[in-house]
Amino acid sequence: MSKFPPKPAQIGERTRLVHAGREPSEQHGFVNTPIYRGSTVLYPTTDDILNRRGRYSYGTHGTPTTEALESAWTELTGAAGTVLAPSGLAAVTLALTSCLKAGDHLLVTDSVYRPTRNFCNSFLRKFGVETTYYDPLVGAGIKDLLRPNTTAVLTEAPGSQSFEMQDIPAIADVVHQHGAVVIMDNTWATPLLFPPHERGVDIAIEAGTKYLSGGSDLLLGLVSANERCFKALRATYDAFAMCPGPEDVFLALRGMRTMALRLREHEKQALDMARWLANRPEVAQVLHPALETHPGHDIWKKDFKGSSGLFSIVLKPCSDQALAAMLDGLGLFGMGFSWGGFESLVIPFDCSTYRTATQWKPGGHALRFHIGLEDLDDLKRDLDAGFARLRETDAKAA
Repeated sequence: MSKFPPKPAQIGERTRLVHAGREPSEQHGFVNTPIYRGSTVLYPTTDDILNRRGRYSYGTHGTPTTEALESAWTELTGAAGTVLAPSGLAAVTLALTSCLKAGDHLLVTDSVYRPTRNFCNSFLRKFGVETTYYDPLVGAGIKDLLRPNTTAVLTEAPGSQSFEMQDIPAIADVVHQHGAVVIMDNTWATPLLFPPHERGVDIAIEAGTKYLSGGSDLLLGLVSANERCFKALRATYDAFAMCPGPEDVFLALRGMRTMALRLREHEKQALDMARWLANRPEVAQVLHPALETHPGHDIWKKDFKGSSGLFSIVLKPCSDQALAAMLDGLGLFGMGFSWGGFESLVIPFDCSTYRTATQWKPGGHALRFHIGLEDLDDLKRDLDAGFARLRETDAKAA
């Protein structure tokens, strides 16, 4: 951790992001911690190697590069410690396996990231962990779903793609009374917009692939934990040696320095676009928690410090051909499954085939948008032309 400023608790988030996890005096005055590549660490004496003396012992156990990001993220989140993973999904698997064992029961929000659901339904089931999916709107009512062997509850707010809001503090209060662990995928908000450990989360997951990177050029996951859970989390990480590549860690450190500024611009752009889309005749509903029309807006206003660039919309009924005409002709919006970078993205999605505790019946095609850093007028013109193609295609078919 940087020696400046001397009292991290008293500094702002932008200052913290700039200074956390780096010490130029240890790098010959250079501002950034360099990329340390390597596996072997040499010991000067037999006594040193037999007693494992030294700050580093082997590449999978950490390097100055990984330690810089771990310490910075720990400071940012207020956690007891952080471990890194080679992807967001890998971070999810680390968090879950650190607190589950055969015979345990796991509660998971029905709006969870689908690859997480696949992991629970395949890997965890194979090793004797039973998963039950719950309505993301359950709040303190989750008490009725807890069993004697319920060990953990996995939350995500807002919900993946469909953007339901969960009352995380209310859930955490009930779950902790039961003695179970609260895990949260906090990728949408990052710790800047939702401080998970302040809100009762024991283990927080972030896909650094998204806003921490900001460049759509790396894969990374981060898992932070409080005192209660960090020892087991670190032991699980060491057992798997699930370490990310040094170049990705370096890029994440670089992206972290400007994350607050980028995130606020994504927020501003996305809110403007969401309001514009809400007034389109082709749009039935905009699913953005920061809009007053969103059913979970009060929860967002209570617990969150802002919003990011990701949201969804539901279109009024149209044909598949019209939707394809709209999307295939877009010039500025790419179609891809990630988000959080500088570029704008859109994907069609349908949650109805895999929800089990709730039903997804939006009444029309659904689209998820990530609003990047382009000029908004250009993005709106691109979408306006897309909506024109949608209308024309359906008109011709009528």
